[in-house]
Amino acid sequence: MKQYEVWRELFSPLHALNFGIGGDNTCNVLWRLQNGELDNIRPKVVVLWVGTNNHQHTAEQVAGGVHAIAQLLTSRLPKAKIVVLGLLPRGERPNPLREKNAAVNEILCDSLPRLGRAQLLDVSREFVHSDGAISPQDMFDFLHLTPTGYRTLSKPLNDLLLQILEEKPGERRAPWFEGPWPSTTFIQRYVSPAAVGDGGDMSLVSGGGRVHS
Repeated sequence: MKQYEVWRELFSPLHALNFGIGGDNTCNVLWRLQNGELDNIRPKVVVLWVGTNNHQHTAEQVAGGVHAIAQLLTSRLPKAKIVVLGLLPRGERPNPLREKNAAVNEILCDSLPRLGRAQLLDVSREFVHSDGAISPQDMFDFLHLTPTGYRTLSKPLNDLLLQILEEKPGERRAPWFEGPWPSTTFIQRYVSPAAVGDGGDMSLVSGGGRVHS
């Protein structure tokens, strides 16, 4: 997360830590988490955003790497909820890399809920216009986010985190969410359907491989 204004506004109030390293792929993040990065932290929520830098891998391989990281997080942090941000579209117009990222999201939408406390948050549709184009106002090179793009990404994530962190002891509406249930509009727009069927406060693992708490 390189947009400090957005970070200060939306995530610093949640006592978040950013462990992100630009350029990381799934292998880099998995190694770091296996070698000390999870030591001495007990977050309520982990946000994972990684995979777009796995250029040479298939959609199945990328999704497998993300799933392996989420599985490690649920094992090492059994009380934390895991929010996996879906990969964003890339390129000004539809292209094979966009198709691959969309396929990764589809696989994760199906596989992550099986871990019990992990879920995909996919905001990719917010970046594609009706003609299939991505605006340079959101991605200046049709890959990296502008301040406007970061805000487009971060606002739905912040809304979801606030709802998760507002949970009260004894409330249990579903295995993944323990607390006020997100609105129907929010679920329909951003959260994968499996979540609906399954009827320091934060640590984020994201980006080029970032972890935030």
